[in-house]
Amino acid sequence: MSLDSDIIVDRRRIRRKLTFWRVAAALIAIAAIAGFALVATPGARGTFASAGSIARVQIDGLIRSDAERTQALERLENSRAAAVIVHINSPGGTTAGSEQLYDSLTRLKAKKPLVVVVEGLAASGGYITAIAADHIIAQQSSLVGSIGVLFQFPNVTDLLKTVGVKVEEVKSSPLKAAPNGFEPTSPEARAALDALVKDSYAWFKGLVKERRAMDDAQLDKVADGRVFTGRQAIELKLIDQLGDEKTAVTWLVEQKGVKKDLPVRDYKLEPRFGDLPFLKTAATVTLEALGLSSLAHQIERSGVAQAVDRIGLDGMLALWQPAASN
Repeated sequence: MSLDSDIIVDRRRIRRKLTFWRVAAALIAIAAIAGFALVATPGARGTFASAGSIARVQIDGLIRSDAERTQALERLENSRAAAVIVHINSPGGTTAGSEQLYDSLTRLKAKKPLVVVVEGLAASGGYITAIAADHIIAQQSSLVGSIGVLFQFPNVTDLLKTVGVKVEEVKSSPLKAAPNGFEPTSPEARAALDALVKDSYAWFKGLVKERRAMDDAQLDKVADGRVFTGRQAIELKLIDQLGDEKTAVTWLVEQKGVKKDLPVRDYKLEPRFGDLPFLKTAATVTLEALGLSSLAHQIERSGVAQAVDRIGLDGMLALWQPAASN
């Protein structure tokens, strides 16, 4: 019996040592993969905001609601970046998506100095995004403004008549799913849409009036849906300064006390580096080779960052064993 007990104790010791080295090897392998990818992957480095730098955020194209973008900006709030320059080149987008982005940048501005640079276009929802900043810079030929709300929908009633198609429907009330494009828009449906547009337009104008410190007369000049060049916009109080990114850096240094000569580095509004597909695959293969299949499955489900946390927990649990009873 004594010999059997000694064998069991020895096996437990070997198992604990093996688990320790497996965990250590997995951590080293994942760190090596991540380090290599940071160097070798174009653009991946910019996902992180480095200490002692200014983060460059790019807003391009149509603006829609985007939870990942919101999370990325929240991570930037807690990063070590000294300041943020937001570059905008957007014709606008949905009202809700523009409001979401405006709110995210407003929260970011409360944590870090923030300035907007209009590259080519900041119209409609793009301008809503821009006025989250306390200072807006645009080039002389940039286009800004388009303060207004639009609701468009196609109506194919005549086309359906031509091809002999009739759409039947049963609905709970006259304004349900109206307008639907398959029938002439009723006066009641048009009035309901008009009320939606006017309410959103009033919100938009109120935001511009507040953020740009305009009186009613100044607001009326710019809130008719037109876009303006940068040269016109500065006279109309839509922007604060003509220039580019260098102008923005100078403003941050002179007005916000940001250190001079800090590098400006891209901060991409993408999923966290640890959740990139190629890194998940590499880490999963490594863990499978080390015999840590459960952690490989954890990576596939929830990402590298969570799996690393799990490795630490499992490692501590594996290395602790209750004292063997004699």
